[in-house]
Amino acid sequence: MLTKNANPANGKKTKQAVIHSALKLFNMGGYDGTSIRAIATEAGVNIALVSYYFGGKQGLLEYLMASFYEGYLETLENAAQEAEKAEKSADERLVSVADALIRYQQDYFYLSRFVHREMTLDNQLVRELMSSYLMKEKFLMSRLFERIEPEIPFDPMAADFAILQYRDMIMMPFLQPQFLREVFYLKPSESSFRMNYLRYIRQWARQFASRSREHSGIPG
Repeated sequence: MLTKNANPANGKKTKQAVIHSALKLFNMGGYDGTSIRAIATEAGVNIALVSYYFGGKQGLLEYLMASFYEGYLETLENAAQEAEKAEKSADERLVSVADALIRYQQDYFYLSRFVHREMTLDNQLVRELMSSYLMKEKFLMSRLFERIEPEIPFDPMAADFAILQYRDMIMMPFLQPQFLREVFYLKPSESSFRMNYLRYIRQWARQFASRSREHSGIPG
């Protein structure tokens, strides 16, 4: 299982050390600009160990991408279930799920940043991830929005746009963290950012729930 820091704890020559070193170098120089030898040197391990654990750099990339999305989707599903069991209001369900996903990305900050950047590319791996993990994400988010106000007639087109807005709010700070730091002096990795950002998400969620009721003719 992936651990949360960017660098290996105590410099142990383990699989985790290779993962952490790869993330550090991938974030600094990009996937294409990082060699297996550089990863092994940074991790303090024999170069053959990288191939032993992952089958090479492509295997390491696939492991990182899959690990991120497996944890992300598990967090999404669990948060949605917990919010439903707690019988939270429509807007608070959206806030609770967003909070859980932002916390997850903060916990795995360097991994999140790297994965989101790689997903902007057009290649076979990205297409495979979209047809599997991201289709499941769409399903889970669609179910979340459907269950928020079950008495409101469900408009698939409107729901798609709402999901896109909601997802972008959750992902954006970790797709462009350097932009936020350098231009807006915001630090997405800090808990204070999450607390302040959730206030904005809560406003959006309340407006969304309110508009949904207005369009359906149901009083708030």
